[in-house]
Amino acid sequence: MRQNAATAYAIYVAGDGFLFRMIFTVYSIFVVLSLGFTPFQLVLLGTILEGTYLLCEVPSGVVADTVSRRLSVVIGLVGSGVAFLVLGLSHSFLLVALSQVMWGVFASFQSGADVAWLTDELGEEAARPHYLRGSQIGNVAALAGIIVGIALATISYRLPIVLASLGIIVFGLAMQFVMPEEGFEKKPRTKGVHIHTGMVNTFKDGVRQVRAHHVLVMILGVAALHGASTEGFDRLADFHLLKDIGLPAIGNLDRIVWFGVIDGVALILGIVALSVFKRRSHLNGHAHVARILRVIDLVLIAAVVVFGVAGVFWLALLAMWLVAAVRNIREPIFDAWVNQGLDPATRATINSMGSQSDAIGQAAGGPALGLIGNASVPAALVVSGLLRFPALLLYARAIKRGTVGTAAPTEQVLELEE
Repeated sequence: MRQNAATAYAIYVAGDGFLFRMIFTVYSIFVVLSLGFTPFQLVLLGTILEGTYLLCEVPSGVVADTVSRRLSVVIGLVGSGVAFLVLGLSHSFLLVALSQVMWGVFASFQSGADVAWLTDELGEEAARPHYLRGSQIGNVAALAGIIVGIALATISYRLPIVLASLGIIVFGLAMQFVMPEEGFEKKPRTKGVHIHTGMVNTFKDGVRQVRAHHVLVMILGVAALHGASTEGFDRLADFHLLKDIGLPAIGNLDRIVWFGVIDGVALILGIVALSVFKRRSHLNGHAHVARILRVIDLVLIAAVVVFGVAGVFWLALLAMWLVAAVRNIREPIFDAWVNQGLDPATRATINSMGSQSDAIGQAAGGPALGLIGNASVPAALVVSGLLRFPALLLYARAIKRGTVGTAAPTEQVLELEE
């Protein structure tokens, strides 16, 4: 049954947060302890994933701009569910790598299309508060996903992965009937022009829009540096806790319980941080957003470096929680920054370019960080934190340009308060 767009988006982010968190909570302990992967193999999986995503992101974004936002989201969810099913049944590196290739392909259909769909249905101004509200709903649902995932993992590390992947497939099919699509307007196709030609033209329009607006170019550069920095941390942080630092015993409970506690507290901190930010802050144009993101990235640099050099569990844990909370705030702010003043005809394509820039950073930085990690995981984590430094220069350039928007000379105002 079709819902209004705001309700459908709430259902989407809740289901997405719950099901995917069931998998992500146990993923690291599954591949490190059950499959015995090395630091280099862990980062190589990330490179495979991001490399695939990189190749598919813009073409899939063009599909969302040309054919249907909703269909793109459904394809992404169903295909990702199949990919994680392969992961849950894997016993070798090659099969896990195959699952990452599959996920890279299908995740690219979902990325960008969901934000573009929401913006089309509600309008750019009305959609902005839903970036943060959606993150809050997704975090609450993810907290439930952690609890269920950990409970199932005490039986078998594979069980939450397999059950969640089946749930994602069913959920994806259901969204076809839940999500309305009334705001999307297909570009009229000239008689005799094939659909793939229209896709190519949409991509070219998106590239022209990026090249025409210097702030948008800087945004994509920031996305690439963010990707390079997060790749090492996301792939090696849990390994660092398990192998270098060690987890304190919690009675006779499985070590997976610690990961549930860590993820659960991180999510709660993220929910609180987003709530405080939403009540007290607003974003006025590109320059102000850049200032906020510059502070966020400075905190991330410090927290990741501290985590890498920490030899004490509790210090590492505090740093890890700080990284999680700050990144939780950063994501919707960055989404709002990207979506200022975009042409609706190329919105999903440019959102995909942002995700693709992130993937470029991850794919480019992954192999080097993996090699460093094989020698020293703490060193790889410190380098991951420092890779974010050049983004500070890009923020400075965006600030210097003042309040000039990506698509209009007037200041864009993003109100985050309801």
